[in-house]
Amino acid sequence: MAKYLVIVESPAKVKTIKKFLGNNYQVVASNGHVRDLPKSTMGIDVENDYEPKYITIRGKGDVLSNLRKEVKKAEKVYLATDPDREGEAISWHLYYALKLNEKPTYRITFNEITGKAVKESLKHPREIDMDLVNAQQTRRILDRMVGYRISPVLWAKIKGKLSAGRVQSATLRMVCDREKEIDAFVPEEYWTLDASLEVDGQKRPITAKYYGNASGKQDLKNKKQVEDLVKSIQKKAFTVKEVKKGERTRKSPLPFTTSTMQQEASKTLNFATQKTMRLAQQLYEGVEISGEGTVGLISYLRTDSTRVSDEARTQAEKYIDANYGKEYLGSTETAGKTGQKIQDAHEAIRPTDVNRTPSSLKDQLPRDLYRLYTLIWKRFMASQMAEAKYETTSVRIQAGEEIFTLSAARVTFDGFRSVYTETEEEEESNSLQAAISEKSKLKLLTLDPKQHFTQPPAHYTEAALVHEMEAQGIGRPSTYAPTITNLVQRRYVIKEQKNLFVTELGNAVNDMMNQAFPSIVDLRFTANMETLLDSVEEGTVKWKTVIANFYPDLDEAVKAAEKELEHVKIEDEVSEEICENCGVHMVVKYGPHGKFLACPNFPECRNTKTFYERIGVPCPKCGKDVVIRMSKKGRRYFGCMGFPDCDFMSWNRPVKERCPECGSYMVEKGNRMVCANKECGHIISNTTEKVD
Repeated sequence: MAKYLVIVESPAKVKTIKKFLGNNYQVVASNGHVRDLPKSTMGIDVENDYEPKYITIRGKGDVLSNLRKEVKKAEKVYLATDPDREGEAISWHLYYALKLNEKPTYRITFNEITGKAVKESLKHPREIDMDLVNAQQTRRILDRMVGYRISPVLWAKIKGKLSAGRVQSATLRMVCDREKEIDAFVPEEYWTLDASLEVDGQKRPITAKYYGNASGKQDLKNKKQVEDLVKSIQKKAFTVKEVKKGERTRKSPLPFTTSTMQQEASKTLNFATQKTMRLAQQLYEGVEISGEGTVGLISYLRTDSTRVSDEARTQAEKYIDANYGKEYLGSTETAGKTGQKIQDAHEAIRPTDVNRTPSSLKDQLPRDLYRLYTLIWKRFMASQMAEAKYETTSVRIQAGEEIFTLSAARVTFDGFRSVYTETEEEEESNSLQAAISEKSKLKLLTLDPKQHFTQPPAHYTEAALVHEMEAQGIGRPSTYAPTITNLVQRRYVIKEQKNLFVTELGNAVNDMMNQAFPSIVDLRFTANMETLLDSVEEGTVKWKTVIANFYPDLDEAVKAAEKELEHVKIEDEVSEEICENCGVHMVVKYGPHGKFLACPNFPECRNTKTFYERIGVPCPKCGKDVVIRMSKKGRRYFGCMGFPDCDFMSWNRPVKERCPECGSYMVEKGNRMVCANKECGHIISNTTEKVD
């Protein structure tokens, strides 16, 4: 019979860890938290020093009963929950729920689920860290107070089933503020002027951009200014005044933190933050690998540290040396973030064994797990490699008094780029298309003026919002994904393509929060609260002091809001569909599975229909509306409203424009329109006005 009991949160970890330990160990799972604050009440006794009231979570009775039986059999108990505040709190709740004070009990943590890490943790057991527990308790109680005191105000003043949250409401404000910036933006006209030049003796022309004149850089603001400029230099001789050669480097990227992993997975793989975290959790807890059994493929996924262990660094160096050469080895220093608190309890996100290359696992991992693992593996390897080096060329060309410039870069040493290139990294141009020196003779071929307009700030994507949340200190790695998911599920924001847009409901909630609870949505206040939580974790601030300083102001604001706030009515969105029973336009409602159409005369009329979002494009086959549909596997596609009578479908969004070559319909692909007829394949890029 097993002498030692190891308790983890997730059943997925049980199988992975069990194989590392001998028959003396029994590994069981708590399935997450076993105790929490009650759902029916706030669960905090504000009259009794803000004491929280914890109860067994509904449905966890059988889990606790089975755990108690295992505890009785064991000589020692090891609590092996995740190595963060949440994991520490789960261990603490287990300690009390299972009455482990009657049994030798130890806390162990490991940053990766590998045999070596698990066995090493058993050699260094410790007591539960109450500072970590109290930091988690403080967050939980603060969030509970905000949710349970403010949400009823929103129900009373706007509509039911709304919610407020300490991090959620501040994040909603960020999205609303961005929308206001976009709405208030006034575009300004500007122009660019490119000169296509033939270099004597060279087949390929070069393109130089207008810079200005001897006085410095000149902005081109209108059509007349450009036309006058074109006339003045059209017949001028173009001469090379200066050619400068130089060198520059691009540093290797830092390994992934939770935030940067979510951002890059969104940009590169088009994953929602929630999906990224779900897949990363699977990679961390363990995946079945042929010949090895269940293996944890990455280190712990909730971190804002870029630190890498000496062992992992050494392993990476050996791999790089063997597969790329010594010149590809990076420096031993890894730059980290500055100017903000970093929770350095564990490392950056990295593969547990760099020798498990993506190619070796391709046939053993589901597609999305493979893609995320590949991203993590490449990013980590790149972080341990040498910087990339470039030879730069800058050319200054003169036409009368006017100056044109061009620059180019040529990779002289690819370094980390042999493994990994970031999505936002600009494509480096090759060396100049034609050899050029100060003696080269130039001939003007064409002048190409283009009109542009300044663009408003971009709508937030999930990746951009995570980046801004991190920059502002709003939330922590574990909260980014659930916060954004909450905003979408509550219909405060909607997601179209990759962009997040505020709904009328989201604006109403944000306006009310700004009016009645300005401190809750104040970004600096929310960020300062995160700093206080860090101080609780460090043991320098008492957790109940944070609560006691927060609640009275909240209580006062809630009471004032209940008296002073006016009711806000959010009208249902009216659709074009007519109710067959009543002859009125049906309205858009929201249920557990998303939007649906309902008769506004409910409850007298209970007619409902499936909601289809029209894209404003007629079906290329029958002329009815094209709508967004979902496949059985959950993939979005575009189909005809007249299905099943019309079978039109397209994975890419159709557009109204027809192909000028063959007359077929066209679809969007990035910033281009592409003919859907594969035999044609005509492409139209975004165009801008030109001066003839």
